[in-house]
Amino acid sequence: MSGARKIKIQAFLGNLPLFNDLAVEELDRIARGTCEQHLERGRMLYRKGDASIGLYCVVYGQVKLSSTSAQGDEKVVEIIGPGSSFGEAVMFMEKPHILYAQALTDSLLLQVSRAAIFEEIDRDPAFARKLLAGLSRRLHSLVSDVEWYSLRSGVQRVIGFLLRQPLEIEADGQAYRLTLPTSKNVVASRLSLTPEHFSRILHELSESGLIAVDGREVELFDVEKLRAHQS
Repeated sequence: MSGARKIKIQAFLGNLPLFNDLAVEELDRIARGTCEQHLERGRMLYRKGDASIGLYCVVYGQVKLSSTSAQGDEKVVEIIGPGSSFGEAVMFMEKPHILYAQALTDSLLLQVSRAAIFEEIDRDPAFARKLLAGLSRRLHSLVSDVEWYSLRSGVQRVIGFLLRQPLEIEADGQAYRLTLPTSKNVVASRLSLTPEHFSRILHELSESGLIAVDGREVELFDVEKLRAHQS
């Protein structure tokens, strides 16, 4: 790995929540145990039961974490986008993966080896505390996520999801536009809805004049009314 490449990886890792409290020399050592992994759309990164060899960070693209029931039904647990990491928990537990990880789009990941992480923990116990802080932030976010999807109605979940997407204001300044980050079926599973229920909610919101849907493109005509429907 060249010096320029190492510094690039180090800079990217340093901006991740899991590593942004680390010193330069710590990031430098971790970068030496990091490699790039390119995934084409649809390619499986790992399957349930595969051994964990480290954690992963998304540079660009999207990775779907999901599980499958005995009947073959898929539940999307999380959609990982750029700047986020995953795979930490099973790495520390030294257990096999309990989910599937699949690229939703062409993606570039950084794979940080378990050996690099464990060697740094052995070298400096303070490093472990910094990682725990990063993992705690991620756990808090996941718990909030589970609470949201467990306690809210289907309509509230859909509206909340739409409002959390990057919004672009229309030229007339009267509406906002967004693009669903992935297919409607994947979004529905992420929200713990059937595809039919998700489509029905989108249709009802469209009939109410709050949104318009064209494929993955969604226009929001009244953000304040949508927020009111959330509460």
